Amino acid sequence: MTQKQLVSVIVPVYNAEKFIADTIDSILSQTYENWELLLIDDLSTDSSCKIINEYIDNNKNRKIKLFKLEKKEYAASARNKGIKEASGQYICFIDSDDLWDKDKLKRQVRFIKEKNCAFSFTGYEFANEDGVPTGKKVYIPEKINYKQALKNTTIWTSTVMFDMQKLTKDDIYMPNVKRGQDTATWWKVLKKIDYAYGLNEILSYYRRSSNSLSSNKFRALKRTWNLYRNVENLNIFYSLYNFFWYCFNAIRRRI
Repeated sequence: MTQKQLVSVIVPVYNAEKFIADTIDSILSQTYENWELLLIDDLSTDSSCKIINEYIDNNKNRKIKLFKLEKKEYAASARNKGIKEASGQYICFIDSDDLWDKDKLKRQVRFIKEKNCAFSFTGYEFANEDGVPTGKKVYIPEKINYKQALKNTTIWTSTVMFDMQKLTKDDIYMPNVKRGQDTATWWKVLKKIDYAYGLNEILSYYRRSSNSLSSNKFRALKRTWNLYRNVENLNIFYSLYNFFWYCFNAIRRRI
């Protein structure tokens, strides 16, 4: 059973000591106050858990919970653990280095009610390693279906919100792949529902370190191709077609 109006915020954590405090602070500052924060640690070897426990001790009246995986896994397992433990009507995700606008939850809960939809996402802006917005903003479509989503991976994890009165947890559990499990999940959900609806406002900030951009781009290409062929099991020609449009849309987002 889900608790009406409660938003469950799921954060996978692995060696995030440099940024996790900023991420937690952006959730604590939300103008929508009916949330629970579920942090799932994937056997970090740094001080991530120490920092999180300090927040738990200092915010005893807030619903902040830390869970630890029993063995080293990947972000999919951490998010799935969070989904299992979540009790909110709404489930959303934020990565351990990303940030939210203070009105993100308030605006998105209102939006998902207005649209009466199961799946929503928002626009976002890239930020540098210090969390300062760079001015590179990603505006998103009014709605997107499965076939469109194959060609355009515009849905960013830290912007997603699901209404669990319209979906089951089985619908949103992520496949156990090392990379791209979030995108594969959006496709999975979109095969069940007609559309995901976009709130075209900048409400999330995607932090990127400058020294990892080139390698990230190469990994993204490889990851997406693997999803087409080995997760969605698309034939080579349909994979190539979608891959062309994926590359085109990825370049367009960064111009």
